[in-house]
Amino acid sequence: MKGILFVLSGPSGTGKGTVCKELLQRDNVFLSVSATTRECRVGEVPGETYHYVSKVEFDSMIRDGEMLEYAEYSGNYYGTPKKAVESLLYDGKDVLLEIEPQGALQVKKLLPEAVLIFLIPPSMKELKNRLITRGREDEAEIEKRISAARWELQQAEKYNTQIINDDLEQCVEDVISFFNTKRRERNKLDELINEII
Repeated sequence: MKGILFVLSGPSGTGKGTVCKELLQRDNVFLSVSATTRECRVGEVPGETYHYVSKVEFDSMIRDGEMLEYAEYSGNYYGTPKKAVESLLYDGKDVLLEIEPQGALQVKKLLPEAVLIFLIPPSMKELKNRLITRGREDEAEIEKRISAARWELQQAEKYNTQIINDDLEQCVEDVISFFNTKRRERNKLDELINEII
């Protein structure tokens, strides 16, 4: 039985990384590590947080068809190497991608069976507050991210579900519950197919 590809995305500052960490500890899902051209930040682990590559390497991966999706965000490229995801899925493992909405919509076009989950902030005011509090961007960068968030929020209706990340515990429970619903649907479908065959 092939695994399910779950894609978690939403605007910068919605808590995607925090939710993913909880999901990896509490659910049987495997995280696909994205590649990026941005610098490694303090506390990040190469090969775990991201595969850090040069712009030349990233361009080569695109040219060679090695990317499932990619997008430019705030002057850097981010993308999902295809081979690792496909390998996990064909091994029957459920895979989780934590990516920006641009990339998520590319994945959906390429793999219509992918299941997309959109994390929504409680409010734009709270989103801006989270960006300020984490202290990674200057005011100009925060404004860029808020501007991008307006477009991203308009894409939410293209996802399989939308979950508000107001309370972390509740949000994680809601995501796991949604995962399990999709797994039950897959299992029922597999049973039906096996009966027919």
